[in-house]
Amino acid sequence: MKQFFGAFFGSCLGILITGIVITAIVIASVASMVTDAVKFSDGKAYTPKENSILKLSLDNEIKERGVKNPFGEVDLGPFMPKQAIGLDQLLTAVKKAKDDKNIKGIYLDISNPVAGFATLEEVRNALIDFKKSKKFIVAYSEVLSQKAYYVASVSDKIYLNPEGGMELKGLSTQMMFFKNMLEKLDMEVQIFRHGKFKSAIEPFMLDKMSEANRLQTKTYLGSLWNHMTEGISIARNLTPEYLNNIADSLLLRTPSDALKYKLIDDVMYEDEVFSNIKKTIKVKETEKVNLVALSDYVKSVTNTKVTKDKIAVIYAVGEIESGEGDDDKIGSIRIAKAIKDARLDENVKAIVLRVNSPGGSALASDVIWRETVLAKKVKPFIVSMGDVAASGGYYISCAADRIFAQPNTITGSIGVFGLIPNAQKALSEKLGITIDTVNTNKHSDVGTILRKASTEEYNYIQQSVEHVYDVFTKKVAEGRKTTQSAVDSVGQGRVWSGADAIKINLVDELGGINEAIAYAAKQAKLSEYKIQSLPKQKDPIEELLGNTKEEIGARVMQENLGIQYQYLKQIKNVLMLKGVQARLPYEMVIE
Repeated sequence: MKQFFGAFFGSCLGILITGIVITAIVIASVASMVTDAVKFSDGKAYTPKENSILKLSLDNEIKERGVKNPFGEVDLGPFMPKQAIGLDQLLTAVKKAKDDKNIKGIYLDISNPVAGFATLEEVRNALIDFKKSKKFIVAYSEVLSQKAYYVASVSDKIYLNPEGGMELKGLSTQMMFFKNMLEKLDMEVQIFRHGKFKSAIEPFMLDKMSEANRLQTKTYLGSLWNHMTEGISIARNLTPEYLNNIADSLLLRTPSDALKYKLIDDVMYEDEVFSNIKKTIKVKETEKVNLVALSDYVKSVTNTKVTKDKIAVIYAVGEIESGEGDDDKIGSIRIAKAIKDARLDENVKAIVLRVNSPGGSALASDVIWRETVLAKKVKPFIVSMGDVAASGGYYISCAADRIFAQPNTITGSIGVFGLIPNAQKALSEKLGITIDTVNTNKHSDVGTILRKASTEEYNYIQQSVEHVYDVFTKKVAEGRKTTQSAVDSVGQGRVWSGADAIKINLVDELGGINEAIAYAAKQAKLSEYKIQSLPKQKDPIEELLGNTKEEIGARVMQENLGIQYQYLKQIKNVLMLKGVQARLPYEMVIE
């Protein structure tokens, strides 16, 4: 009885504490929104003070779209992921700062940005455009990763902490293979594919890369590195050969080495950097530099245009699956509806589909593709590719009037596959579990994971894979105004960089989201227009209260496992695959 009351009152206390926490969160969020409403009720936007410096801290995750966080800097741990930087907000802020007389320059605080190469290309290009204003960009870091240095290289001055560090060693990617582990578990993965380069299934059938996969990986990795070294060489007045020698010889060992080889401008502590900035903007040493955070500065961006004309920018981000999806997963229903709504809205004069996806379900991709074709018939339909728009991500892009990609976008991967695990032997030999089945027909249980597919059933499934590949390549050929054989010659699941994709007619033009929007406006003959972002984002409070235990658990695992979480996720995804897949081996991390 004593134990019962102890457990009972312990549970009551837990419920009470949980209630207090939730109540506090709700009150804080409401208070935040009320404060914002009061702050902006007079119609005046945030205005930075004179002699301000825009501070860009770029070490959080950079996502396609920013979300206003009513919880401010409150850390809610696994209940809500850390607030990401919105690429849309960042680009808009840098563009506005270029002409803002109160902003004298940009202070770039960057060490190891969590973003893909194409996203960083957009940021870097925005900074290059900002420099046309003759305002300065100063970068400071304690540690500079290669991605961080690529962005920072456009700065007027780059400073590194005297005891910090910097990398310039070339790009590398590693893949984990599960074949031997599966054999030890008596597990078999039955594979169906079309495309000799379709490497997404290789971890389950091989113990190392195939020659075809190694070739494509070496090709696009080399393309990314060449583009990076070329950009750095132009910014720092060096040569790619000079940079490659530094990388091959591992010459960067201390910050003084970075200075010696002209990769940075000086080694300094942050207070010394600010002393230099004060001299530049003519502020007394005893005064503070007025730094404006990105989160504050975006509030100064107001849309004062009164025109009804709009360009709809539809964000398709994440893996492609049937159903509703969310801001991080492309649900066929949600994205198809967004395209349809934009098509039927008479005030929307053009559509830009922003694709950042490794692909996924071929069926879900086709549902979205159909809406892109219908939209293209009535108004300009443009695609802007982000870090990756491959396989299913290319499927939903191929019908566009024009496709924009960055030189370091990963695209192509025109190929399909299917996986069916066979757990029969694992259950029997490892767990002592046997399976007995009753069917009404000979193949009623085809596709089950509880036995191996027969030769007849294997051919049946393989035929469906071949059919999807045939449909995929036909639709690409139609959209790109070429032949199916030409698409097949660059298809077969092969991955391409944007720089290479433009040479083989998979991409039309190199550029980012702003270039795609400008082209859409030109095609629609618009000089004044508003941007409408679709689909509607999930409200942060709704996201917090709608968290499932699976989502919270996944965030905890990701936080604890770090980069290794991708491999656990890869195995889980295989067990949950349904239907034929048009998917990239996106689990690869390039560093």
